[in-house]
Amino acid sequence: MKKRDISKVTLIILQLLFIGFSTQAQTTTTKKKPRTKEFYFSWGYNTEYYTHSIIHIDQPSLGNNYSFVDVKGHDHEGWNQGLFGQAISIPQYNYRLGLILNKEKDFGVEINFDHTKFIFADQGAHIVGTLGGREVDSIIQFNAANGFYYYLNNGANFLLFNLVKRWHWYASKNKNLKVDFLGKAGIGPVVPHVQDGFFLDSATAGRLVEKPNDPHFQIGGWNIGAEGAIRATFFKYVYLEYCNKFDYARYSNLKIYEGTAKQAFATYEFILNLGFTFPVGGREK
Repeated sequence: MKKRDISKVTLIILQLLFIGFSTQAQTTTTKKKPRTKEFYFSWGYNTEYYTHSIIHIDQPSLGNNYSFVDVKGHDHEGWNQGLFGQAISIPQYNYRLGLILNKEKDFGVEINFDHTKFIFADQGAHIVGTLGGREVDSIIQFNAANGFYYYLNNGANFLLFNLVKRWHWYASKNKNLKVDFLGKAGIGPVVPHVQDGFFLDSATAGRLVEKPNDPHFQIGGWNIGAEGAIRATFFKYVYLEYCNKFDYARYSNLKIYEGTAKQAFATYEFILNLGFTFPVGGREK
């Protein structure tokens, strides 16, 4: 190869290298700015502890107006009985849909739903009030074997519309691991699935028998709640979140046979979620 050809090849290589470095520098200087908002979604499972409560029963046509006092309710996790052998929505699940509206100040909003279950069964229950037109104040064995039960077993179902504040605790240099704390608080309706069997004064036999309701979902009151969550985000988009939550719910006008029931209780929840997060909205100026 002649010297002149070598010089031309060398010149071409130098030109290509210069163009490559110029393009890289331009890309670096014109790097896209981050987006202003952040959307997240999570799914997980929970366990609950309930305060003792009073369940009031009103059945005017039957002459019933009484209360079960100091009721002990418990949850039914379901996920501890083989999570992958059943539909994911059968155990006590929860989901979160949220939007960080301002990533600089870390304020956001969230739809917060907990499919919790409340079971009143298998205990001596203190009943006080009017039953079949007669005054009562006694202890009865309230269990399904005797035909008496009160289940919010397809969900006590807390729905909250939350305000969210996020605090950044830690971030690795490459941003592949971040740890944040989120505080949340809100209010919303409860959507219970009501299934129960209560006393009925039998006109024919002159004794007390059980009469079940028609199991159903309904808007059945309201609840307020506050939640604290520690979130570990991996590789910018996937996160694991552990939450503690306090909720207070008031149920009213729950439809039962020939009447209504009402109840109020507080709940403490432990929650574990797996979620995804990604930036949305316009870019920072």
